[in-house]
Amino acid sequence: MHVLLIEDDALVARGVASGLRLHGFTVDHVDTARLADAALAASQFDVAVLDLGLPDEDGMSLLVRWRARGLHMPVLILTARDAVAHRVAGLRSGADDYLLKPFDLDELVARLHALTRRAAGRSVDRIEHGQLSFEAATGEVRLRGEPVDLSRRETTLLHTLLRHPRQILSADQLRDRLYGLGQDVESNAVNVHIHHLRRKLGPEIVETVRGLGYRLGAAA
Repeated sequence: MHVLLIEDDALVARGVASGLRLHGFTVDHVDTARLADAALAASQFDVAVLDLGLPDEDGMSLLVRWRARGLHMPVLILTARDAVAHRVAGLRSGADDYLLKPFDLDELVARLHALTRRAAGRSVDRIEHGQLSFEAATGEVRLRGEPVDLSRRETTLLHTLLRHPRQILSADQLRDRLYGLGQDVESNAVNVHIHHLRRKLGPEIVETVRGLGYRLGAAA
């Protein structure tokens, strides 16, 4: 899952980003509204975690702008503003969830999974594709009932394909979801992960669309 973290407190941002990465998330962090807009223009994200006290623009105003221009990405507000009026205003402005600081990392992880699950129209964490089952919250993969050991990035790649079953994703889009923006990675990194995924789950799991990219293959 590709997360855009918008938080101007460097200490909080490091803690949140590190914790989410340990849970298998790909995280890009920015500390201003301007940089958040730039990140959205440069890549696609599955969910945003938004602090309200940004230095260049109030986070609530940023959220209102996003919704006004038709951005439907799930947004979780993460803030110390604990008044009921603040929570109501945040949800009415377009936030999908509202979590107060201080918070428990496991609760944040669970809420992010719930947001992306609802955005995909699913009511449970399990995604099934033929004889393959994937538990989004834990990253557990089973093929014909047997567990399959995937690396963190192989798991992220599989999750991305399963969440967008009919969409063709370019190598650049997959690279962003696997590594985040601005990461210096080998040009063939995505191909290497696809190769390993095919070796472990079968060659049909990833379909190559010549000249365009990749998409989830037909269910076995």
